[in-house]
Amino acid sequence: MSERLIRAMTRFRWPLLALWLVALVAAGAAALPLAERLSGGGWYVPGSGSQQAVAATRSGFADRGASDLTLVVRDERHTAADPAFAQRVHQVTERVTGDKRLRTVGSYGWAGLSPAARGTFLGKDRHTAITLVGLKLDDGTARRVLPDVQRELDHRYAPQGLRVSLVSGGTLWGEINTLSQHGLQKAELITFPLLLVILLLLYRGVAAAVVSFVVSATAIVLTLGLMSLLARHFELSVFVENAATMIGLGVSVDYSLFVISRYVDELARGRDHDAALAVTLRTSGRTVVFSGLIVVLAMSSLFLVDLNVIQSIALGIVVVVAFAVLASVAVLPLVLRLLGDRILWGRLPGRRRPAGERGHRWRQAARQIMRRPVLFLTTAVIAMAALAAPSLSLRTFTPDARIVPGSSPVRQGFDAMREQFGPGTASPHQVVITSRTPLTASPDAGPILALPGRLAALPHVTAVNSPLDALRTAGPGRPFAALEPAAFARLPGDARATVDHFVSADRRTLVLEVIGDDYASAAHSRALVASMRSLVRNLDAPGLRIVVGGESAEGVDANAAIEDRLPAVVLVMLAVIYLLLLVTFRSVLLPVKAILINLLSLGATYGVLVLVFQHTALAGPLGLTEFGYLQNFVPVLLLAILFSLSTDYEVFLLHRIREEFDGGADNTTSVAGGLARTAPLISGAALLMVAVFGAFAFTGIMPIQQLGLGLAVAIALDATVIRLVVVPAAMQLMGDWNWWLPGRSSRPAPAVRTGEPAARP
Repeated sequence: MSERLIRAMTRFRWPLLALWLVALVAAGAAALPLAERLSGGGWYVPGSGSQQAVAATRSGFADRGASDLTLVVRDERHTAADPAFAQRVHQVTERVTGDKRLRTVGSYGWAGLSPAARGTFLGKDRHTAITLVGLKLDDGTARRVLPDVQRELDHRYAPQGLRVSLVSGGTLWGEINTLSQHGLQKAELITFPLLLVILLLLYRGVAAAVVSFVVSATAIVLTLGLMSLLARHFELSVFVENAATMIGLGVSVDYSLFVISRYVDELARGRDHDAALAVTLRTSGRTVVFSGLIVVLAMSSLFLVDLNVIQSIALGIVVVVAFAVLASVAVLPLVLRLLGDRILWGRLPGRRRPAGERGHRWRQAARQIMRRPVLFLTTAVIAMAALAAPSLSLRTFTPDARIVPGSSPVRQGFDAMREQFGPGTASPHQVVITSRTPLTASPDAGPILALPGRLAALPHVTAVNSPLDALRTAGPGRPFAALEPAAFARLPGDARATVDHFVSADRRTLVLEVIGDDYASAAHSRALVASMRSLVRNLDAPGLRIVVGGESAEGVDANAAIEDRLPAVVLVMLAVIYLLLLVTFRSVLLPVKAILINLLSLGATYGVLVLVFQHTALAGPLGLTEFGYLQNFVPVLLLAILFSLSTDYEVFLLHRIREEFDGGADNTTSVAGGLARTAPLISGAALLMVAVFGAFAFTGIMPIQQLGLGLAVAIALDATVIRLVVVPAAMQLMGDWNWWLPGRSSRPAPAVRTGEPAARP
């Protein structure tokens, strides 16, 4: 089949080249608006309390909308005692609420209340005022529009001594999107020259090094183009672009390395171009397809997690790996066929040693290890276990405003709210009460009336904002009677504004805002969510549905969704990997060994991440973000990606070991020979991946930093400690049991020699 494919490719090479270029241009054009279409959302779990709270408050309120923001105005020249302060704050508020791009629903806060009622919305320094603004913009549109509005406000009012910030999820994620774009650009500026240098050293030729980027460009451009088209109709996370680019670069340069190296070796053996390509596709091409299949199937297990942000990233990785495989076995051979001997152009000084000579040192090292397998295996396992020990204290959560640099106006707005109004005001918890009938007709309002006091008594609560005090001004005995139209009309204007902020227009939904004493991601905030949910769960309130929402509740629900589905993800992924390795190598025990080794490597990687990001031992000196926990999707993504990539290397190595064993070599000789043949290639591939992932670790935002560093550490450990020490030592101890399969001889009958060299990945 490979020969027929090469003949067809040779015959139709120019139309195929034109088709490839047209596809690249079309995908590139489609990818241009991708950043604007990606969403900062994706953290809500369908049917969870946090999702129900958001759904209940998106409409039906006077000043709450599909998205909301808090307008923070800090006047550096005047205090609230100066008449100019009110004038300047009103000017900013009118400009923001009158901006047609924002499609304002209404506002509630300092600018809309009488001077007597403004105290709650005035900061401790009396220089800062806040106003809550409801918008008709959905989350995705808000994320695109608000950053531009924020930049314009900062440019307009900063010279006047006014610090204006739009504090909301939309501005935060819009800023994160901008930072992601800048981080991606920095990573690419670092990665491509670094990869080119490494490839030049590996190939010792300019043409081969440059051609390697054909697969990268094809896979990444086609993926981003497809993601942009999908983002028009489905919500895709802002992290999908960075993750797909990072993984796409890593696997594509690896796949191209395997294909081009084999092709160059076949040319060196004297084969003509078509024969060299046919052998390359039959050996390295098959290995690349199998490798990509493992990655795609392992990553597909993440679709079991009902969380859009994880499914988005998994989709991006699945698509980019699929395109990388397609480019490696279709586009790259086409380019190699067109170049012919020109692939050897630009040879660097020095001779590229034949394939058989390049692994001599690796063979010697493998034999040294297999002479004392127990010592080397025990030492390696103890070292990896020591690295893994910190992972026992691993903590995860969703990101908050601290992910943004302190110089950003968005971050300054969040910090100003914390400093001036209390730590939890920027991310209040919400208790949303929905009644089947209007609250005015509720037969027993006692549980609702008592709930604010019970919430205020919980640990880590600094305040509870509700409309009940405003309602009691009309009737202390029956506060909800003040919601009747006639009674409501008699309330003071400030009281009516307060009630409309907390009670829906149909009088069926009531919102209580609980202010905590820490960041939304802090342990105290998570404990408070649990306490509030326990309280409302035990509340005797027939006819009422009470849910707890807010940023902290959203993170708690997302963590729970990941934890609940993690066993299923692990089970499916391990089953897929085990069955693939079982079918490939006809061995019961080798897949078990591979899985156990991967778990050891994964634990060590988690341990390093905990040391760096959670215990902050190394984050500062390394220039990384100190946070005290890991992003909640990072561990599960690392699990799937690491297992798939490590299994790739396992397949490359075991294919060659099996060939040596089937050729009549004993266990020790076959392991040493297989390692000698594949170690240079695996080490080169690992070096390329570490360069890619490391570049993203030191240029991206916090979640990408953690994911990039984790992958770089994992690949480095896998290519050194695992492949060079643990695998040969373990296979030496297992002996002929490596190839045991019930009902089958471990060593097949000798095959008839055809004169063709054994297939090598």
